[in-house]
Amino acid sequence: MKILYYDCFSGISGDMNLAAMIDLGVPVRYLKEQLSRLGLEGYELIVSREDRSGIRGTRVVVKIAPSDRERTLGMILEMIEGSGLQSAVKDRATAIFRRIAEAEARVHGTTPEQVHFHEVGAVDSIVDIVGAALCFEYLKPDRIISSPVELGSGLIRCSHGTLPVPAPATVEILAHIPVRRGLQPFEATTPTGAAILAGSVHEFTERASFAIERTGYGVGGKESDIPNVLRVHLGEGPSAEKPAVHWMIECNIDDMNPELLDYAVEKLFAAGADDVFITPIIMKKTRSAAQLSVLCSGEKRELLIACILNETSTFGLRCYSVEKTALPRRFESYETRYGAVTVKKAPLPNGEFRLKPEYDEVVAIARRLNRPALEVYRDILYDIDRIERTA
Repeated sequence: MKILYYDCFSGISGDMNLAAMIDLGVPVRYLKEQLSRLGLEGYELIVSREDRSGIRGTRVVVKIAPSDRERTLGMILEMIEGSGLQSAVKDRATAIFRRIAEAEARVHGTTPEQVHFHEVGAVDSIVDIVGAALCFEYLKPDRIISSPVELGSGLIRCSHGTLPVPAPATVEILAHIPVRRGLQPFEATTPTGAAILAGSVHEFTERASFAIERTGYGVGGKESDIPNVLRVHLGEGPSAEKPAVHWMIECNIDDMNPELLDYAVEKLFAAGADDVFITPIIMKKTRSAAQLSVLCSGEKRELLIACILNETSTFGLRCYSVEKTALPRRFESYETRYGAVTVKKAPLPNGEFRLKPEYDEVVAIARRLNRPALEVYRDILYDIDRIERTA
């Protein structure tokens, strides 16, 4: 099992994360080529080698032209969705931005759609967040683990004025996640860095067991007595011999507008649910109702319980543990008659592979060519099978 471990003894920011991933082995050329698909102009990705307190690592600076432009969540998500990036990258970047918008909205008493991004919506943060999603897709870890997160101390100046460290949005994003304070005399963890962790890490612990194969250091912009670097390890951990224990959270709803359930499902996925589904049921007095079921890992349970209670009309819910068995999977690009298509590939117990083209890419091809999606799907499967047989 491939493990990616974050050692956040000095916090994390978006640029430190990107630098650490490059130091770990993600090619700069790959990042620049993929980021160009956003159609984002007016920036330059500068990568260099620097020292912090005797530790040498990679520094990343996103150099941009001065601008007063603000972006809403909708504008950012539209940019991501309209890009030529892979579906998995779009989904992860979208989830990270939603997490930040929701945190900002709670802090300022508004809605995520009305949040105007300043620092976080700037070009450099868009590059940091989409870049993080690209790095995860390139490295393809089976599990992402992190230490408790150092937050720093002091005060910071931003578009909202002078705020205490950690920034209120950072506090919201890192709810239910173990943190530390005071090791660094500045803002050690930014909202962007916090959201990358909160939206990607499977487990927060200092007792991860794995064999380290490579280590990367992402250098921050500030100097202090404690090395201002983000350390990441890539290694091999033991494969689980038993199915992973997960949680099923359920509730029955008979007094809520069904249209609003779709929004609740979206929020639950953004909060880290493994799966969400709705089952039509009949309750007492033969009332038509919906059973909302949410599958999640143990560390996400309390967060998702809170999300259900906030986003639905239920007065209670039930939880029970379940064993989850999932095929290990990776994503590969296949050259088909329609061009390059991303395919989910998972090994089966009999030694064969289960192959599934990415739904969003199939639909995009069908729309572009005005052909039935079923025909496009069959054609792609035929091409993939032919490629596998001749490999």
